[in-house]
Amino acid sequence: QVQLVESGGGLVQAGGSLRLSCVGSGTIFRFNSMDWYRQAPGKERELVAGITRGGSTNYTDAAKGRFIISGDSAKNTVYLQMNSLKTEDTAVYYCHARESHWGRGPYDYWGQGTQVTVSS
Repeated sequence: QVQLVESGGGLVQAGGSLRLSCVGSGTIFRFNSMDWYRQAPGKERELVAGITRGGSTNYTDAAKGRFIISGDSAKNTVYLQMNSLKTEDTAVYYCHARESHWGRGPYDYWGQGTQVTVSS
């Protein structure tokens, strides 16, 4: 059974930094891509940043210039370095992975989420 486990969330003051980690397990296949989403109270879940197995990255406008996504596809691991945090970054951050193999899929997997709270 594939599992994604996030860590690194917490409470930080505005302007501070946090580094989120997500480790996938339970599969012998490399994920096609891994992403970070977030969901603030009363809002829909939204994409923050993503990285493909080949290392290509994409960011939403909210993350550009402040967040950096990186990963190790061989270890099904992804990181999100968040700098210059703002109060509006407060949310539960979720790791997402997509995988397909042998013509099957894609399969989508989600972590349980990690809380990030930015205080003013």
